[in-house]
Amino acid sequence: MLQFDLFAPSIPTPAPAPVVGLPDIVRIIAEHSGRPRYTFMVLDLIARAARTNGEAGPLVREGEVLVPIREWLAAAIAPSGARHHQRRATADNVRAALAAKGELPGDPVEAARRVDAELSERIRETGMTAISRAVSELVKAGLIRRHYQGFFVDHENRGAQRHAVYTVTDAVRAALQPSIVTSENRRQPYVRGAHAQPRAAAAR
Repeated sequence: MLQFDLFAPSIPTPAPAPVVGLPDIVRIIAEHSGRPRYTFMVLDLIARAARTNGEAGPLVREGEVLVPIREWLAAAIAPSGARHHQRRATADNVRAALAAKGELPGDPVEAARRVDAELSERIRETGMTAISRAVSELVKAGLIRRHYQGFFVDHENRGAQRHAVYTVTDAVRAALQPSIVTSENRRQPYVRGAHAQPRAAAAR
């Protein structure tokens, strides 16, 4: 009588492909993000702000002040997503909301200042929410790590007096570094020869 094995050995899950270059980063982000271009810009900014150990944050110097890295990222990336018609529509909504609550100053100059201040705050909050979403996608994709640094100790979770710290992996940092090799020999310009093999043309 045959005895069937009811517990077949499980097939191990293949490990994710390693990051070896910029195309890998683009592909991985596209697989994990609904806004891959925005998320890539966030990753690039984090990598540029990172120290030699790969950590960026919790604070980034902006002129004479230090700001949390999430706020710095939101402010740095905001111009790329700004559209005049969207900003104007949002400003109109802000003005209407202030007027409905009776909080819109009668003086046109003061009213414009109040609308601008409220608009800037809304854009700031929206931007930081978008940054958090993009960072979460990068963490899920395995491109960065995130923890929260407190006043005295580090902590894995957010909380009072704790700010985010983002750590870029070594593979991502290496992939984002300029690595294009160019020839310094101006007397031998590059020419593609037969069978797509490069050859040096004789300079005259």
